[in-house]
Amino acid sequence: MKNYLTLVLIAIFSIVAVSCDNRNDDVLVNDNDTFSVVLDINNVNFSFDAQNGYFISRSFTKPLFNTDVVLIYRKTGTASDGSPVWQSIPRTIFLSNGNELDYDFDFTKNDIMIYANGNYDIATTPQYLNAQTFRVVLVPASSGAKNAKVDYSDYNSVISYFKIDDSKVTNL
Repeated sequence: MKNYLTLVLIAIFSIVAVSCDNRNDDVLVNDNDTFSVVLDINNVNFSFDAQNGYFISRSFTKPLFNTDVVLIYRKTGTASDGSPVWQSIPRTIFLSNGNELDYDFDFTKNDIMIYANGNYDIATTPQYLNAQTFRVVLVPASSGAKNAKVDYSDYNSVISYFKIDDSKVTNL
């Protein structure tokens, strides 16, 4: 009987010990080599060559750290209060007659390339190739940030989460 009572007490203690967890599961971003930065590419036209198709290329003034990630947003208009409306890329824009235009990008530690492609001759829609504005956001790619509760497709969510002062935008 004593052994049975001892086992029951150990089991109860184990359940109580495991269930009393006061850990905070909020993810904190602590990346000591990345300072979140916002850069603009203003009023630019896509270039064309046979290898890349339609593209915009920019180099960083300093190479990125391996722990940096690049997010890019395209300005699609202006809200009623005058603030810009940003749309994350990659993005597919569905046009009339089944036409689709795609914006995409890639990056290295030294540069970025933004691409425009479509299932039609996109030169026939110059409004998507000329006078475009893009916002480049550099953020840490630490494991905490990648699992964070932030919607990377929402520019304002990213700016808020990483506490970025986007009033200090520089041109790239």
